[in-house]
Amino acid sequence: MNVLLIYPLFPKSFWSFEKTLALLDRKAMLPPLGLVTVAAILPQEWNFKLVDRNIRQITEAEWAWADLVILSAMIVQKEDLLAQIQEAKRRGKRVAVGGPYPTALPNEVTDVGADYLILDEGEITLPLFIDAISRGDSSGIFRSGGEKPDVSTTPIPRFDLLEFDAYAEMSVQFSRGCPFQCEFCDIIVLYGRKPRTKTPAQLLAELDYLYELGWRRSIFMVDDNFIGNKRNVKLFLKELQPWMVAHHYPFSFATEASVDLAQDQELMDAMVKCNFGAVFLGIETPDEESLAFTQKFQNTRDSLSEAVYKITRSGLRVMAGFIIGFDGEKSGAGARIVKFVEQTAIPTALFSMLQALPDTALWHRLAKENRLRSKSANINQTTLMNFVPTRPLEEIASEYVEAFWELYEPSRFLDRAYRHFRILGEATYPKKGKGAKKPVNWKVLRALLTICWRQGALRNTRWQFWRNLWNMYKHNPGGISSYLAVCAQIEHFLEYRQIVRDQIEAQVAEFLAAEAQVKLEEEKAQVLV
Repeated sequence: MNVLLIYPLFPKSFWSFEKTLALLDRKAMLPPLGLVTVAAILPQEWNFKLVDRNIRQITEAEWAWADLVILSAMIVQKEDLLAQIQEAKRRGKRVAVGGPYPTALPNEVTDVGADYLILDEGEITLPLFIDAISRGDSSGIFRSGGEKPDVSTTPIPRFDLLEFDAYAEMSVQFSRGCPFQCEFCDIIVLYGRKPRTKTPAQLLAELDYLYELGWRRSIFMVDDNFIGNKRNVKLFLKELQPWMVAHHYPFSFATEASVDLAQDQELMDAMVKCNFGAVFLGIETPDEESLAFTQKFQNTRDSLSEAVYKITRSGLRVMAGFIIGFDGEKSGAGARIVKFVEQTAIPTALFSMLQALPDTALWHRLAKENRLRSKSANINQTTLMNFVPTRPLEEIASEYVEAFWELYEPSRFLDRAYRHFRILGEATYPKKGKGAKKPVNWKVLRALLTICWRQGALRNTRWQFWRNLWNMYKHNPGGISSYLAVCAQIEHFLEYRQIVRDQIEAQVAEFLAAEAQVKLEEEKAQVLV
């Protein structure tokens, strides 16, 4: 059996970083971990080829070679997923589809011809699919019936199928699930509220394999809440730390965690000792009423600004997510988010309008209230809300655009990055020894020179750039390379903030025109009566 694994295109988004990645000749931030895990679960006597369409096109030879095409996608990849299903069917191929998007909206993929739907978590549903293939079934829908798999039995992903040079970071997964109950979150719908973890030995075996294959750069731990099971995380970090020492710190790590990480200094210290350098926090909003309304109570127990500072001072660079458009939200929410980001000096602040994702508690509540504007959803930053909010949509959109524009004004972004890294400089980091030093990478050197030229010569940030760099050299010399890597992000955001403004304003104009037309039709109907 020849299996062609296809990962659909992502549209330009907050995380796509095309301009920044181009500096290092990388094509994408992260590889498709789900597909290489699928390849490891399927029969190993099958033959596999993987094409990430964010890196390159599928060749005619690959289409011809395939007996079966398997695709996986998130909601944001919807457009290209549907297009590739149709392309595969046009060529007479059998098509199997899985991942978060097909699991949430299965009818949308069957409508364009998918033969097999491998939904929910693959450790349970892929064996059902394999049985169906062995019986000669030409179609099928495979679901777990609410059962959650024991991820300690998940095999090592087929990392060998990836084109390593194309990616800025590698990805691995330690846990699935989150113990919290945020109304808008689909993670607890997909993976449950009881975090399930791999064993330390299991994840170290994955790192061994990546090391053997030659990976020596950053690894993103893609858990939606890495600290959801704190006991197991600490057991893992206890074994990871001597592994990192023995291998001379070949990797740095980043991950996602809940804000209550700040309450556990032991855990933060253990992460830093294992060379974790960054963590993404779901802060959402500084408005406590909105946090309580959306049931994100874990963010209301302590000062959010103090939590950010404590995590940063411990040595973990903070990235954070923010959302505008919660029910009951008061005017000026966008400005309050900007103020919070500036006060806490968070350089990378993901900012989106709230979306009701399928099958979430928010989705069901809004459906009951007849407030859903669309039966689908898109979590990209260039999409209007898919429901009727409690204040005017155009007001929320205007605040969103202006806040996004301010957050990524170059001088403000560089100032936040500098202040953040000065705080990071207060932390204590592991001594990595001479064995951790790497040879000169000419691509990195060229990227560095490009950043210095653009931000330190061409733009009006030139004096700020060199002043900050000199002060970094004096106060946090060990953080300079990471600091410049964050500064490079503005190469992406300069373009992307304009895309956000243009697309959101166009959608608002279309929305208002449609509203005006509805009102006109209603007035005409009243006249006729």
